[in-house]
Amino acid sequence: MHSITGKYMGSLRTELHHIKSNNRIITDAPTDNNGKGEAFSPTDLLCASLASCMITIAGIAAQTHGFNIDGVNWEIIKIMGVNPRRVVEIGIKFNFPKNNYSEKEMEIIKQAALNCPVAKSLSPEIKQIVEFVF
Repeated sequence: MHSITGKYMGSLRTELHHIKSNNRIITDAPTDNNGKGEAFSPTDLLCASLASCMITIAGIAAQTHGFNIDGVNWEIIKIMGVNPRRVVEIGIKFNFPKNNYSEKEMEIIKQAALNCPVAKSLSPEIKQIVEFVF
């Protein structure tokens, strides 16, 4: 059974529907690619998926080891290439709350994040630059 459906709404916009939760996401083409840039672009979602996956897997590892990463936030930079147009670099800066993580906990977070399923699914041609600020 499928878990996501989608439809093209015209004007370079799509609507995605997550069946189980009934959540919806609208995408729009970016202004540098004939769109209005009024919503996440598909390549924005790619970058957001990487960051969300990394922190989710880090959260699972933290729970397993008896600590938490609640309150972490992040910033993403997406760099596009041409011929063909594609994401060539994703920069993510994770800002952790001041919880005085031990060296072991910081290493657990980093290793979990860097080995998340999305990170491992992306082409090695996409440069992933990840910064952890503790």
